[in-house]
Amino acid sequence: MFAANMKTEMAHRAICMFLLVLEVNVAGANPAHWQQLAEQELHKALNRKWNTNKAHNVILFIGDGMGGPTVTATRILRGQTQGGRGEETVLEFEKFPNVGYSKTYSEDRQTTDSAATATALLCGEKTNYRLIGLSDQARDGQCASQQGNEIPCAFEWFRADGRSVGMVTTARITHATPAAAYAKSVSRNWEVDGDMVGVTGGCTDIASQLIYNNSHVKVILGGGRQFFLGRNHSDPEMNNTNSAKQRLDGVNLINVWKEDKMRKNFDAEYVWNNAQFDAVDPSKTDFLLGLFEPSHMQYDLDRDNGPQGEPSLAAMTQKAIRMLQKDTNGFFLLVEGGRIDHAHHENNAKRALYDGLAFEDAVKIATEMTDERDTLIIVTADHAHVFNIAGYPARGNNIFGIVDIDEDLNGPYFTTLLYGNGPGYDAGNRTDVKTTDTTDKNYIQAAAAPRIEDSHGGQDVGIYARGPMAHLIHGVHEQHYIAHVMTYAACVADNKVDVTL
Repeated sequence: MFAANMKTEMAHRAICMFLLVLEVNVAGANPAHWQQLAEQELHKALNRKWNTNKAHNVILFIGDGMGGPTVTATRILRGQTQGGRGEETVLEFEKFPNVGYSKTYSEDRQTTDSAATATALLCGEKTNYRLIGLSDQARDGQCASQQGNEIPCAFEWFRADGRSVGMVTTARITHATPAAAYAKSVSRNWEVDGDMVGVTGGCTDIASQLIYNNSHVKVILGGGRQFFLGRNHSDPEMNNTNSAKQRLDGVNLINVWKEDKMRKNFDAEYVWNNAQFDAVDPSKTDFLLGLFEPSHMQYDLDRDNGPQGEPSLAAMTQKAIRMLQKDTNGFFLLVEGGRIDHAHHENNAKRALYDGLAFEDAVKIATEMTDERDTLIIVTADHAHVFNIAGYPARGNNIFGIVDIDEDLNGPYFTTLLYGNGPGYDAGNRTDVKTTDTTDKNYIQAAAAPRIEDSHGGQDVGIYARGPMAHLIHGVHEQHYIAHVMTYAACVADNKVDVTL
């Protein structure tokens, strides 16, 4: 049967090639470039084979706010930074053999937030706006509704199977997306006890949950240091002054983490700058906690890469993988490009897209460090933004530039990149962009409707997969399906195989 299918495929291919050449010759066009590209893609598609191995390791990359237009614009920017026109570029995760779409709505919102979407991705259930690690029976901000509605999530699944777990983000480590891997909260805003004044019912802030309930997490790298320091403890980057967000209970959770590891005789390192981070030897370190900013880490365009600065997302991903690879049972790693989202909220496309490049760098590191035969890598977004690529600019036009060709232009010139709402709105009285440097990193793109921040977008987002069972990503999926692909591929949670049977 297989041989017969191969003969049929070869015959079909020969007929198609003859017709293609005939059509091109009749049209009188030069087929060389485009025909070669198409042939390369056909070759890959025809030789694709399913990888049905068990996933020893799983890495989930979440580009926060990385909708379709963000991916496209990042692709063009990557090509233009490399001296090309840009549109022809292929990002690292776009090379993955399996691609699909994720429907990002939550149980109660058409367009939702990172807490509900992260819960879908990391816990396998759709839930309500602002909820973390809870079913849709819980209610936003109502502590009493939390009890009995907790659901198991990624770190619990893989830990129960004896695998190491870790997380890397450029946002606060207690922010909505990373928090869904380990915390349960009826409010994504309860990152520190100071955000819970007056709350009764026994709910605990997210930072406390990370330290007290998740001591097994091998790698924790990101921002949000202020939520782990008590009011009587100084922050190394705040000139010994207290932050309004430091802990009301006075507990230094960083010291609690250190003391726990020391008591258990683990080799553990806490770092807060580049020099300390670079000095960590993954081969000799059991646990690593890195908190590089009081709040979110810096945008990549603004990042200080000197000794007192902070590591890139790619560097953090590399060190995390090196640490987790020591576990012979395998691992789960969450990597979030958290600040793509934040720059979009500010209608600041340049910072958003450069954080997109940093995210792609991290994906590339992961593909180079792991084996496709045993490591499932999924790249996706939690949601999109009201961000778009508009007009009819010429091929290769600067992605941050002004639309240079538009026969139907009626009014002032505009940039290729625009927002549907946000702080870039100015009641239609836009200044002439030709007198403005639209490529400056502080330039705010125009928005069509007023809003303090741009809102998320409700459109589907991409899913890109490679490795064991990656072929299960194949079409349009409910967002929580991605979690079930990970557990099925790795044989954990409900898909755990009982070897005693």
